[in-house]
Amino acid sequence: MTHKILLVEDDQSICMVITAALRGEGFEIDSCDNGRMRDELLRHNQYDLMITDVILKDCDGISALGQIGSQYPNLPVIIISAQNSLDTAVRASEVEAFEYFPKPFDLDELVRAVKQGCDRNNDIVIDENGLQDQAMPLIGRSAPMQNVFRMIAKLLRNDLTVLILGESGSGKELVAEAIHTLGHRKTGPFVAVNMAAIPSDLIESELFGHEKGAFTGAVAQNIGKFEQAQGGTLFLDEIGDMPMHAQTRLLRALQTGAINRVGGKANIKLDVRIVAATNQDLEALIEDNKFREDLYYRLNVVPISLPPLRDRRDDIPRLVEYFLQKAPTEGLPVKNIDKEGLNILEALPWRGNVRELKNFIYRLLVTCRSDIISKDSIKTLIENENSIAVTRSHCDFEAAVEAYMSEHWNDVGLHGKLYSKILAEFEKPLLKYMIQKTNNNQLKAAAILGINRNTLRKKLQEHVTSSKK
Repeated sequence: MTHKILLVEDDQSICMVITAALRGEGFEIDSCDNGRMRDELLRHNQYDLMITDVILKDCDGISALGQIGSQYPNLPVIIISAQNSLDTAVRASEVEAFEYFPKPFDLDELVRAVKQGCDRNNDIVIDENGLQDQAMPLIGRSAPMQNVFRMIAKLLRNDLTVLILGESGSGKELVAEAIHTLGHRKTGPFVAVNMAAIPSDLIESELFGHEKGAFTGAVAQNIGKFEQAQGGTLFLDEIGDMPMHAQTRLLRALQTGAINRVGGKANIKLDVRIVAATNQDLEALIEDNKFREDLYYRLNVVPISLPPLRDRRDDIPRLVEYFLQKAPTEGLPVKNIDKEGLNILEALPWRGNVRELKNFIYRLLVTCRSDIISKDSIKTLIENENSIAVTRSHCDFEAAVEAYMSEHWNDVGLHGKLYSKILAEFEKPLLKYMIQKTNNNQLKAAAILGINRNTLRKKLQEHVTSSKK
């Protein structure tokens, strides 16, 4: 059976490429570049699938899809768009699009989606009320972020447990908030709890609550985070830092859909969506017996991997623009940045990811005297911060030496030996570090240190011998 496809695209080059690819796979294609002709073709033909751009010559392609969906409920729709934001991804799901592809897209993936769409009905839906917060600060047109947006859009009408993976500062809590705020639980509470910030002996009480008298100091009943999140979303941040005893109780809650307060007997039925996040390798923690494997599989129903900023440098200009626009609402001056300044920011490593970029922009706004942030302003700030870091490191080392001297000043046994003793104390961790960094390659370590290999071997042996004494 030959499937018939309607392609609505006003960019002739893209239209030709898609048409050629689909005809090569045996599809029959009709194409047009505006909404009026699209409606005409739909009235007089029966299509198995429609591909449409968002912005057409005479209309918004997405806005019309609600009416098209009611007239042709069994017609799968694939949306392609250069308006590649989270808003567009959500709107695509809002109108029950079968799939959404931001431009530029992988042609093979589009062809695969067309084949799948012709074989089954749409399975991607979201809350009919649509997007409420158009200012959600999840920004990115890069391919990795588009994958994140598409995954978020697929999670908005279900309650699947989500595990967000990403480095510190990459925006894990923003993704969790987007899933909640844009989804069908948006009228309920969003409760965030940082596992790393709660003392181990209090974490069960914080999460599950406790009854009066459950333990020493429990002078009143406490409602835990699970109950506070009823009807909404519970965001468990830094889940890799959760102690093992609390992991067991969390696993039980996820398995049964109910909790008991500490010291209580009543089962409390849960109506909560769980979103967890971590910057750690949970599988490595499982190997080290620091994280339960069964809990990992309970949490890892739908994983979302957030890319580090260094893997999506194309997004840096838009992020910078967003932070510059937001800054005046936080009492900072209005400034712009020139092209050369942006080029420097795009080249920096950003180990702290988006959070580090934001903080750096805000520091620039405070330190830059001009209304235009230039490359010189950026270089000056970087040089000053590097100088401060070196000074701080130097001061820390000096303080360590002074503390050691103070501790051993009255040690008569060290008189006449103090100089060699301090050098030995410093030398031992230095050599240990070099051996670790070079994977026990003594020749390489000696070359980096600028000493003879035999000298290095002798010093290592001396420290081994002294450790045994």
